[in-house]
Amino acid sequence: MPNLFDQNSSDIAAQAPLAERMRPRDFNEFLGQSDIISSGKPLREAIERDTLQSVILWGPPGSGKTTLARIVALKTKSQFEPFSAVTSGVADLRKLVSAAKQRHLLYKQKTILFVDEIHRFNKAQQDAFLPFVEDGTIILIGATTENPSFDIISPLLSRSLVIVLKSLNDIEMGEILKKALLDKERGLGKYQLSLDEKAFNSLIKFANGDARIGLNALDYIVINAPSNLKIIDDAYVAQALQKKILRYDKDGEEHYNTISAFIKSMRDSNPDAALYWLARMISAGEDPRFIARRMIIFASEDISNIDPKAIMVATSVAYAVEHVGMPEAQINLAQAATYLASAPKDNASYRGLMEAHQDVKAFGNLPIPMHLRNAVTNLMKDLGYGLDYKYAHDFENHVSDQSKKDLPSELEGKKYYHPRKL
Repeated sequence: MPNLFDQNSSDIAAQAPLAERMRPRDFNEFLGQSDIISSGKPLREAIERDTLQSVILWGPPGSGKTTLARIVALKTKSQFEPFSAVTSGVADLRKLVSAAKQRHLLYKQKTILFVDEIHRFNKAQQDAFLPFVEDGTIILIGATTENPSFDIISPLLSRSLVIVLKSLNDIEMGEILKKALLDKERGLGKYQLSLDEKAFNSLIKFANGDARIGLNALDYIVINAPSNLKIIDDAYVAQALQKKILRYDKDGEEHYNTISAFIKSMRDSNPDAALYWLARMISAGEDPRFIARRMIIFASEDISNIDPKAIMVATSVAYAVEHVGMPEAQINLAQAATYLASAPKDNASYRGLMEAHQDVKAFGNLPIPMHLRNAVTNLMKDLGYGLDYKYAHDFENHVSDQSKKDLPSELEGKKYYHPRKL
C-alpha cells in the first residue's frame, strides 16, 4: 500500500490535505532552513551523496522534518523504512532489524530507519535501537518537536548528529502560500482566487511559522469561498479562522521556555515583558495555578526580605486564582506580576540557603551545640542538654551574646545571610 515514503509512487491522492499535496519533492522545491540544506551545506551533501549517518531532526511542527526525511527516501539507494512511535513498538522493530540484517548480508544494502516523533518512545524502547545503530545495521533518522537533551537517551544522542530546524519566517511562509495558491497541478490554482494583502498577511501570522497550519488553513479558506468571490479579504479570513493557534505544549519545551521568560523578565524588573509572557501563557491555556505557584517561589527567591509584602501578594494571587477562577483571575495574576517585577530585588535568603547546603554536604552531621538542645528528660539534662542556655528576650534588644555560638564550632562565625540594603 503506498505511503508517504513510497519511492515507486509519484502521484499524491487528490483528496489529500493541501499540506501533503504541496510537500516538496526535492531540494529545489524546499523553502526555509537555508542554513542547513542550501547547496554545499554538510547535511545536503550527505543526503545527495547517500552518505548520511544517524541524525536527530529537532524542530517545531511544520518546519520540514518529515519533508527532509522524504527527500532522503527519494534520493537514497538504501532501503528506507518509516517507523512511527505512535503505531509501532519494539516487536515491530525486531522484525525490521531482522530484515535489515538479511538485506545487508545478501545485498550489502543499508537500511535507513525514519522514526517520527521519536520522543514518544520511552527509555526502554529507545534502548532497543541502540545496538543496531551502534553496529551499523540501521541508520537512524529521528524527528522530534521536543528538546533531545530531555527526551532522547544519552547513548543514542551521542551516536547521532543533532540538526536544529527553525520555524519558518514570514517571507518563507508567504512564498509557500503563494506557490500553493498558483499551482494548478497540486495546489489551488484551478480555483483562480487571490487574497488581498491584508488577508494574506493575516494568514501568514496565523500560521505562526508552521507550514502545515498555513497550507491547510489556506485550503479551507479557498475551497469554502463563495463561488462568486474572486478576491478574499481580511474579514473573510478572520471569520474563517476564528482564532489564532499558539504553539504551546504544556508538557514540552515551549512550556518551560515561556515560564522561564516570564520569571526572568520579573527578575530584570521589566513589568512590560512580564505582562507579555503572562499573556502568552494565558492565551495558550497554561494552568493559572502553575503560574501563581511560580510567583510565590519568585517572591522569596528574588525579592525576599527587602520587600516582605511580595510573598503576601504572591500567596494572595494564588488564593484568588483558586477562588475567583479564570478568566477573571488573569487580572489578579497581572497585578501580582507587575508588583513583583517592579519590587526591589534581593536574593540573599536564597543565596544563603544554597551556601548553607554546601556546608551541610561538606561537613555532614556536625554536633548540635549543647545549649541549643532541648532537655526533655532528666538523663538529657544530666548529659548537659540545654546547659547555660540564655533566653534572648531577657537581654537588651532581645539578643544575647550566646547567639555567636549557635552554629557548630567548625562553622563558628560563618555568615550566610548578606541582605541588600537600600
